Amino acid sequence: MEARIESSKDGRSPRRWWILVVLCLSTVVLTIDSMALTVAVPSMTEDLGASAQDTQWILDSYILVFAGLLLTSGSLGDRFGRRRVMLIGLVLFGAASLAATLCTNPAEVIAVRTAMGVGGALIMPSTLSILITVFDEDERGKAMAAWGSVSMLGLVGSPVLGGVLIDHFSWHSIFFLNVPVVVLAIVAGVALMPESKAPWQKADPLGAVLSAVGMTALVWWIIEIPTHGAFGGRSAVSLTVAVVALAGFVIWENVTSSPMVPLVLFKHRNFSGGSLSLALVQIGNGGLLLVLTQYLQFVLGYSPVKAGLAFLPLAVAALIGNGMGVKLAAKIGNRFVILSGMLVMVACFALMTTVDAGSGFTVPAISLGLLGLGAGLAMPAAVGALMDTIPADKAGVGSALNDTIQQAGTALGIAILGSLLSSGYAAEMPADAPEAARQSIGGALTVAGRDTSLVRAAREAFTASMTTTFTVSAIGVLAAAILATLVMRDRNPESQEQEVGQEQGQEQGREQGREQGQGQEQGQELAA
Repeated sequence: MEARIESSKDGRSPRRWWILVVLCLSTVVLTIDSMALTVAVPSMTEDLGASAQDTQWILDSYILVFAGLLLTSGSLGDRFGRRRVMLIGLVLFGAASLAATLCTNPAEVIAVRTAMGVGGALIMPSTLSILITVFDEDERGKAMAAWGSVSMLGLVGSPVLGGVLIDHFSWHSIFFLNVPVVVLAIVAGVALMPESKAPWQKADPLGAVLSAVGMTALVWWIIEIPTHGAFGGRSAVSLTVAVVALAGFVIWENVTSSPMVPLVLFKHRNFSGGSLSLALVQIGNGGLLLVLTQYLQFVLGYSPVKAGLAFLPLAVAALIGNGMGVKLAAKIGNRFVILSGMLVMVACFALMTTVDAGSGFTVPAISLGLLGLGAGLAMPAAVGALMDTIPADKAGVGSALNDTIQQAGTALGIAILGSLLSSGYAAEMPADAPEAARQSIGGALTVAGRDTSLVRAAREAFTASMTTTFTVSAIGVLAAAILATLVMRDRNPESQEQEVGQEQGQEQGREQGREQGQGQEQGQELAA
């Protein structure tokens, strides 16, 4: 059973809102998996007897494969069909999730997480590219806001659900949670979703290899920074491979006749400004959940379930911000909605710098509300503005390019902020504290026993290092706000510029076609 493309009198697909439900289900399964897994790590590592290195590989294997294959999978969607590629990704992700419920050692978990990374890379670009091809400009903002809201609910709700499942079952239930959602998304996708693809073009295998190697090496380098430094040992090798491969990718994409990624997109102010500002925002946001989850559990003593519930202000405010953002963008344009939202996010991080060991949850709750409101305003508007610049025939690889830039920003943010947090914590701890206590607050609480002075010192050191971390986050988001305001433009001038660019591209294509035709005729005459 395959859905056919249908249009109502106004040219819109009558099933478009049902299609949005499928896209939201496909996206939320990725969010649920990544966030619920963070809650399951302590239980999983204890049950499997996993070492610290094993645990790191369990977490990193997914993001390495996911980030490395995003551009390639976006290109595959444009070439072979976005719906088909998304469904293949869902099948692979669901099968790997089911296999994870049977794992008995760390190596097996790492293997299935790698397979899940491949499935996730096939799913993510397709969802956004299908969204922008199904919804026109008038409704795209509402659809984007709904898509972002569902992702936010999954982000906040999954740790709570994960904690409940672990309390009543085992860590295997975290992976089984994906299976029914994936099955529902596959059935709905087959029944409701139309296929869309770009006009056929020559494959670009060299571009695919260079992008995969370059992005994998870049993310690996970022992950290794807290452990090995930015330029020492293995990090230097990873960075060299990343620079050489990505530089080669850019050069090749500019000279080949059939590039996998249209780098010309970066000539559009909204695409380049939106992508780079979103990357800066993700750097600022990257360590937020990591830092706050530790604060709630190690400083305030919350259980995993209670810590998950503490993020509800973020979800509620994000829903409100999404609704406000759609209306404001229609009235005043995307650029000033993005600026307003990012400035609210800056206020969140600035407020978080005031938190200390005795602050409790009041200040973080207000900060989370501000972050949700600001992100709800800014993120859908920024994504919508940059996606408006992408031609329909490049929707898959264009959205993958956006996803890749944001993933790199997130990974870089986690590496930078995580490194700042750990080094700041060690510097603030007393010199005579046990080595395990100086390495992490979790280690300090483990070895402290009844030593209340060590517990107090660890909590004060952690909140002091939080101040530095959130100061850097505030600077990153402020830079994103300035960049977006200076570079981006609102829709009407950009649309005109884009139309001119498309017309020029079409004319060049026709001219090349005429030249090829003339060449073929001459060849036939010579052969005769």
